[in-house]
Amino acid sequence: MATVTPIKRTHLTIPELCAELGIARSTFYDWRAAKKAPRCIKLPNGDIRIRRTDFDNWLQSLEDAA
Repeated sequence: MATVTPIKRTHLTIPELCAELGIARSTFYDWRAAKKAPRCIKLPNGDIRIRRTDFDNWLQSLEDAA
C-alpha cells in the first residue's frame, strides 16, 4: 500500500492561508491594510496569492521578533 504525501503548494490562496493560521479572512485583510501581512501577488483577475516562501519567511520574522 503506497502512502500519499501532501504536496506543499508554491502559492497559497487567502482561504488556505487563513485556514493554516486559524484566522478569519477579515483579520488577513486588516493585517494587509496595516502592512503586517506577508507579501501578496495580485493576479489580473483581482485574486490574491501568497508565495509559500514569502509566507514562511514572514512567519520566521515574527518568531525572531518575539
